Amino acid sequence: MSSSSAARSFGSVCSPQLTCSLTQMSSMLDTAAEQMMVEQDFQEAFDTCDRGLESLANMDQEDSRCGELKAGFCMLGMQALAELNQWHGVLSWILQQYEHQEKIPAKIMQMCILLYSKVGEPAVMQDAARVWLHCLSNSTVTGFGTVVELYLLHVLVPLGDRDEALQLIQGQVGSSAFSEEQRQTALDVVEEKERQNEEPPPDPGIRPDSEIATHSTQGSVIRKLEAMLRFLYRKVLLAGSGSFSFRKLFLAAVLLYMLLLRMDPALPSSFMWISKLLQLLRQMWTAMFAPYHQALTQRL
Repeated sequence: MSSSSAARSFGSVCSPQLTCSLTQMSSMLDTAAEQMMVEQDFQEAFDTCDRGLESLANMDQEDSRCGELKAGFCMLGMQALAELNQWHGVLSWILQQYEHQEKIPAKIMQMCILLYSKVGEPAVMQDAARVWLHCLSNSTVTGFGTVVELYLLHVLVPLGDRDEALQLIQGQVGSSAFSEEQRQTALDVVEEKERQNEEPPPDPGIRPDSEIATHSTQGSVIRKLEAMLRFLYRKVLLAGSGSFSFRKLFLAAVLLYMLLLRMDPALPSSFMWISKLLQLLRQMWTAMFAPYHQALTQRL
């Protein structure tokens, strides 16, 4: 469930007998969603969520409507922190709201795993997710299987923790979350990761055949491009008085470069080809404008 749908779904669950306090909390959640999604004022959205959670802490936590509001504020607050580049504090902030790791709702646990995986810090979630998954009461909640799958694929496998991964799949957690076919697929994923880790790193002195073929293809293309540009260069020399439009020439050269090479100019491998193109264009420029420049200099 997304943060915006969390705010909307609460309105459909609540009854007309909502207390004034719950109505205010629902309105505050809508305001936070608007600040987040429409205004993109992430700091203000987080502050609104924080105030809403403080107010909810003083209300009856046994009411399921409070739980829905709390989850909505937390999901919005997590996204706001991520947008503010304060993702490192997300888990600790969530734990402040729920106090115990095993009490975190499944949908929030899923978001935490994906967030820390995306920023390249999956180990942050290992302890919290392990505790959550081994809590028996969580095995029956909606989303338990998704948490198991995310924990396996986005935490254990990237960390190379084969022993815990196998224990997770073959143990009680795996039995509760996976079918036999799914368990076998999960085992195959773990084994494939282990094979990749055992493969020796490629020798930097030996280039793979594909890389050699790539360089050969690039060399052929650049030779063709160079021949075309030299043809255009000769046309400039023959044109003399400027009957051959330099604007068209320049446009043709750039189009040839873009269509035939399609290289990323930020890549170091592109520097040689860009340098060659620049050199040829400078020669063309000199051929066209050097006589006029020399004549102008002699007059001065």
